[in-house]
Amino acid sequence: MYFRMILISALILFTMAAVAQQPMTPEDLWKLDRIGSLALSPDGKVAAAVITSFDLKENKGSGDIWLYSLDDGTAMRFTTAKGGEANPAWSPDGTRLAFTAKREDDERHQLYVISVNGGEARRISDMPMGVSAPKWFPDGERIAFVSATLPGIDDFDSLRAIIKKRKEDKVSAKVTESQLYRYWDRYLTDGYIPHVFAVDVESGEVTNLTPGMKRYFKHSGGVDYDISPDGHEMLVSALSDGEPYSSLFYDIFTIPTDGSGRMTNLTADNPADDISPRYSSTGRYILYGKQLRTDRNAERVRLMRRDRSTGEEIELCRDFDRTPTGWVSDEIDETVYFTAEHFAKRSVFSVPMSGGAVSTILHRGSNSSVQVGGGRIVLLHQSLSTPNDMYVMNVDGKDFRKISTVNDTRLASIAMGRVEDVWYHGAEEDSVQMYIVYPPDFSPKKKWPLLVLVHGGPHGTFGDDFHPRWNAQTFAAGGYVTIMPNFHGSTGFGEQFAECINGEHARLPFIDVMRAVDVMLQRRYIDSTRMAAAGGSYGGYLVSWIGTQSDRFACLINHAGVYNLMAQFGSDITQHRDISYGGLPWDGRDDVLRWSPSHHVATYSTPTLVMHGKKDYRVPYGQALEVYGVLRAKGVDSRLVLYPNENHWILSPANSIHWYGEFFSWLERWIGKGGK
Repeated sequence: MYFRMILISALILFTMAAVAQQPMTPEDLWKLDRIGSLALSPDGKVAAAVITSFDLKENKGSGDIWLYSLDDGTAMRFTTAKGGEANPAWSPDGTRLAFTAKREDDERHQLYVISVNGGEARRISDMPMGVSAPKWFPDGERIAFVSATLPGIDDFDSLRAIIKKRKEDKVSAKVTESQLYRYWDRYLTDGYIPHVFAVDVESGEVTNLTPGMKRYFKHSGGVDYDISPDGHEMLVSALSDGEPYSSLFYDIFTIPTDGSGRMTNLTADNPADDISPRYSSTGRYILYGKQLRTDRNAERVRLMRRDRSTGEEIELCRDFDRTPTGWVSDEIDETVYFTAEHFAKRSVFSVPMSGGAVSTILHRGSNSSVQVGGGRIVLLHQSLSTPNDMYVMNVDGKDFRKISTVNDTRLASIAMGRVEDVWYHGAEEDSVQMYIVYPPDFSPKKKWPLLVLVHGGPHGTFGDDFHPRWNAQTFAAGGYVTIMPNFHGSTGFGEQFAECINGEHARLPFIDVMRAVDVMLQRRYIDSTRMAAAGGSYGGYLVSWIGTQSDRFACLINHAGVYNLMAQFGSDITQHRDISYGGLPWDGRDDVLRWSPSHHVATYSTPTLVMHGKKDYRVPYGQALEVYGVLRAKGVDSRLVLYPNENHWILSPANSIHWYGEFFSWLERWIGKGGK
């Protein structure tokens, strides 16, 4: 009997241990599935989404389409083929789904169509450069999509021959006379330009809808377009100037869908950006984003409504000091719904189609992919403690409920740290917001190391979101009280707050970060001898600046950070450098050098980890080599980690896990981990 009781007790303890929550690791982060590509059915009853799972051994992810009933939350995995699917798009009658996939016989992603009642998907494209961004025409007979081509080459066999010849060419030179010659992690010197095509669903006949386009629609390589409800016209945003791309501003164009390619500029009178055009549901209006200035870096975007018949334009959110994104109208064109960064959250708002007061629909977490149908809103929602899931709510924000359960089982075994949203007095005595994320096992009776994160941009924000690369819960789980101040220059706190740092990128943010540390040191559980700061991109720049101005941190971590402002003319985008830095190498050079860490390095003594991707064209990796070389020459403890196949972001599972390993090893080496 005694033995039996011991055995039962042991089994109970084993079961409890099996379900006990553990702090999140980088491996756990990559075992979580990711939901995206949300698409609402025409009747508003079913939502399609792509769920991407990652195979750590294969070091890659693969997406499948799932269908969710918005009434009862039932879910069905709709596709299972190897290679993965993306970009689901509903036919107008709701009976078919189009999607892109790279299946076994595909060299690149192609366009497929499948009945929602099941059966085999049918491939309806064979584009030499692949397919992206499919959209159905309202009659359901054609599907538009984006694919790259060479201007003047209309024969796909000829295009394939050119592609093959270029692959076999032994000359690898990149030659240009253009200001825009590479972007993010790829060169643009090969001449390929994205075009919008249409394919007949039954015959497979392909029509180039933009045959005369010889310049990029977007320097990122995509096309932001929409098809009118009558199918006769489409809207695009496109760069207003072509080579040599001395100006990178956007205009809105209409293009007939008959293949003639005639482009009519609707916004030629505005020299600044006009972006993200969308037809309203009835087709009466065009909605788009507008900026007014060409000499500013963080100007808010204005949401505009243009009457297609009269040409009359009004600004919908005249007294709204935020930047709307992802706008969509309801079925009767009465209300426009959109998201915007607002006090470190991405909230959902509405405004009457006639313009006027903005209403807050949802102010929690971070929300995206807002779609409206059947009297309700479906969207993706996340927070600092929960990854993205699909939610639905009434159009007034009531009855907010979760539909998908993508990671519920995995999350049940992961302990999340408490999140605190605080405000403090920063530079100029302005109110500055920051998030604090505590280790799951936090106790105020112990002394904890402090990790200060510095976001990029600088016109960005640390939002209430479950970041896939700089994941605050993962950092905190390593044993660090983690803070994320939204310093001056951050977006979501008003235009003036974002704009005020231009010309002196380091001054106010540096003060804000130092005061955030002071605020934390007032809490007796922070160990002042165990503090570190880490940042990426602009955050890496500010980390380098901190190294030249202060020795209060035991160590620093600089990922893809700017060190020498002069060298940033090697970046992929050099427009507005004079606004950001307060001068140019040939005009106002001293003003640039005043805020360049490279010219204040004499006092830099803090041990620093430098990490960078070699395919980073936004902040070329020479910046990492320079700061590392200077620190080693000065005798400062430093470590360099380069990733030859990564860009500005570390995207592969294996490299990301390694990156976190280097990050935590450096912290543990200099400030230890956990409470003491």
